[in-house]
Amino acid sequence: MCAAVSGIFVAVGLKRFDRKFGADVYRVLPTSPGVYLFKDGADVVLYVGKASNLRRRLQRYRNASRRKTHHKMRALVREAATLEVRPTDSERQALLLENELIRSLRPRYNIDGAFFFLYPAVGVYKTNEQMMLCFTTSRESYASWPFDWYGTFRSRTRTKAAFDAMVTLVSYLGHLEPRSRLPRVPHVRGSRIVGVRRLAAELVEILQGYWAGRDPEAVAQLAQRLLERPAARRDAHEVQTALRLLDEFYKREVERLRRALAGKGLSFVPQLERDALFIESQSDNG
Repeated sequence: MCAAVSGIFVAVGLKRFDRKFGADVYRVLPTSPGVYLFKDGADVVLYVGKASNLRRRLQRYRNASRRKTHHKMRALVREAATLEVRPTDSERQALLLENELIRSLRPRYNIDGAFFFLYPAVGVYKTNEQMMLCFTTSRESYASWPFDWYGTFRSRTRTKAAFDAMVTLVSYLGHLEPRSRLPRVPHVRGSRIVGVRRLAAELVEILQGYWAGRDPEAVAQLAQRLLERPAARRDAHEVQTALRLLDEFYKREVERLRRALAGKGLSFVPQLERDALFIESQSDNG
């Protein structure tokens, strides 16, 4: 069996890696950054990886032991029929190419970045009578609604928990609308729409400042207003838990997104563009 590496065919070797990809593969592998693709017999990509040094990285696959940490490497070598290598001029270009290939090909051995379509957004808008909050991974389903969108965020689980915590807190500061009194909005699986009446305009601004990452004191301001509500004081443990969760999410997700969007005048990045945005921002800072 022979395999093409960067357009060069290499000979058969003794180890499984050598038998499949060539005993002399290291003579033609570059030491530059780049991406590598393991493919099955039908030329379907199983895995896309990035390396700062392609030769050194793929040598790890060749020398993978039976240790548990090497299980994925051994499985890829066992299942793959061919190996494709794409050198790049820089590690930044390799990161961007890896991200693009994972998003477009969705290889089954890749997890990070493969499910970009699950990156959630939070929407906020205020009418004369109520404030509407929306959590969704399908923003396009609400395109006809005048939400101001924030996100997208990486973790659906953490974002949903922060959204629910905010709903818990605003229930002490306003009045949650029953579902029957909400405007007719699309029912999208996994999404949540909440309406709140009698919420002060300044509180809406605090919530928007929180999700946009422009108000690091938003959680403290919410806590101050909650102290004025007897029901919130009565449920102090639940309120404190929700405030702590919002504070952690702000530091872990919201601030990171704000920094990545710095200078762009935006508080939202589409799902498809989020990973590339972070790669670009990390490269600029590094």
